[in-house]
Amino acid sequence: MAETDNKAVTLSAAETGHYQHCLQFLRQSDFDRYLAVLYAPEDKRPALAALYAFNAEIARIRDVVHDALPGEVRLQWWRDLINGTEHGAVTGNPVAALLLKAIGEYQLPRSVFDAYCEARIFDLYNDPMPSRNDLEGYCGETACATLQMAAMILDADAAKSSAELSGHAGVAQAVSGLLRLMPLHRRRGQVYVPEDMLQAVGVSTEQFIKGDDKAAMQRVVAVVTALAKEHYAAFEKQPMPASLKAAYLPVRLVPLVLKRAERKADLVAGQGIDLSQLQRQWIYLKSSLKS
Repeated sequence: MAETDNKAVTLSAAETGHYQHCLQFLRQSDFDRYLAVLYAPEDKRPALAALYAFNAEIARIRDVVHDALPGEVRLQWWRDLINGTEHGAVTGNPVAALLLKAIGEYQLPRSVFDAYCEARIFDLYNDPMPSRNDLEGYCGETACATLQMAAMILDADAAKSSAELSGHAGVAQAVSGLLRLMPLHRRRGQVYVPEDMLQAVGVSTEQFIKGDDKAAMQRVVAVVTALAKEHYAAFEKQPMPASLKAAYLPVRLVPLVLKRAERKADLVAGQGIDLSQLQRQWIYLKSSLKS
């Protein structure tokens, strides 16, 4: 793993348990960010694990509720918690307890978490994404915000000038994630591919969900891939402070996902594409060693 600065990590026994819980949860639910935590300096890992575990908790709400309303209740609980208006104890929720510590220690903006949760309401419904601008806005409030807060944990000073870096990186990462999750979204009846982009390639939302026109689905994959490529190219042009490298390791998976999507465009919407753990670990290692 990456070298650390060997600073002491001051966690109580309870916080150590919370940290281990977050790591185990990430290993099962978000292996990419689990690896990113391990490549970060040791003293930053608990806060990063809490941030990423929070992201994973919110991302899975659709999977654990049967209706949108209970999902909104869960989101509101997190919003109240982060804004200091939750009346219940958080000691039974390791992610919540460690996240509150990270927010206080690194002065993470609560308004960003609130906007994050507001954007995530979209996940609970089957409304189509209206436009490319709407999708980029959604990515900005979610993936980009997560990257920016990870940067604040790693190096607050460097993070101040990295907004454009996290902006392009977050969109590239999130859109490539839509390619990986496309079969799941289609089964649910969710359409994250913007309507204006679907119209541009002559595909309706109904056709997308049905997915039986292979040529149409390949056109959809092509236009989504092009959007991710555009933002990844812009991300690569931005300077990368060495202190923030660990936050952006998951973004380095984007080119491989996009290459696979182009080679196997006929499989993306139906069977799906993904990367093996070995491939991810190799990309992380190579990226961490780059100067």
